[in-house]
Amino acid sequence: MFGINTVHAAKEGIHVVLSPYVVGEFYGIPITATMITTWLTMFILVVGIVLLRSRLKLVPGKVQIMFELMIGGVFDYMSDILESRKLAKTYFPIVMTIFIFILSLNWFGLLPGVTAIGFYEYREGLAHFIPLLYPPATDLNITIAFALIAFFTIEIAGVVAIGIFKYAGKFINFKSPLAFLIGIIELLSELARLISFSFRLFGNIFAGKTLLVVAIFFVPYIIPVPIMAFEIFVGFIQAFVFSILTLFFIKLAVTPPH
Repeated sequence: MFGINTVHAAKEGIHVVLSPYVVGEFYGIPITATMITTWLTMFILVVGIVLLRSRLKLVPGKVQIMFELMIGGVFDYMSDILESRKLAKTYFPIVMTIFIFILSLNWFGLLPGVTAIGFYEYREGLAHFIPLLYPPATDLNITIAFALIAFFTIEIAGVVAIGIFKYAGKFINFKSPLAFLIGIIELLSELARLISFSFRLFGNIFAGKTLLVVAIFFVPYIIPVPIMAFEIFVGFIQAFVFSILTLFFIKLAVTPPH
């Protein structure tokens, strides 16, 4: 499995490990710390949603009103962007799920104990600490998975909205040499979204984690606090950017070619 996901501060200094933390295997499939963190976050979200749904009331309280206003505001914004409430109703669940899931993963990775709870593995007479939990977005496998979900959502949205032949016409156009060249450029830019989606999220979260580890290593009692606060903000921004780009690209995909 490919991954570049950890910077570890040890007694001898700071070094980079170019592979995910593998905590075990399941029928030959590596189980990594980032995978466990992702599934744990999913479980917490599902339980939280079930509990929240069971407490919904016909006459809403203050908390329910706040959530309804937030969800209604996001839905209205999507309706304005897509210029259709029907399209907004179709793609609201996937866009909001992407935002909430990425935000939860980013913030869960900042909780105390994450990266600190684990076990020691002895190799060649040396003890190596293997955490059971690690920030998921620092694993390129996780961010690529999100990028693939967004990519196929965008492409399927375009095909469903305007038809497969019209949508393909955005990228394969033989009307003129210039139109053909523009179509090829559009196709390459479409494929490049996989890279931009995955590496943007991975790069920002990985850089933040690296900065935090370096700060803890050199100035353990002062600098990490403002950096941690900044990382909370960065986690929100990255979730927002990922989901809003997905929305804008869906808008471009469902727009018929001129």
